[in-house]
Amino acid sequence: MLANADIRTKAKEKKVRFWEVAEYLKISEPTMTRKLRKELPNKEKQEILKIIDEIAAEKQTGNT
Repeated sequence: MLANADIRTKAKEKKVRFWEVAEYLKISEPTMTRKLRKELPNKEKQEILKIIDEIAAEKQTGNT
């Protein structure tokens, strides 16, 4: 099973790309991808899940 499967699943369900999360965090897309290779600490994981929700909400309201 892939590390951080919950993050990957939520991003896919919400149609949020990792480059969008990386942009929000002000990091590069390759850095974001490398972060997801190993299971993240719960605090960081929760932050990324929240960011995915925020990006998805912005897309729904058309503020992208």
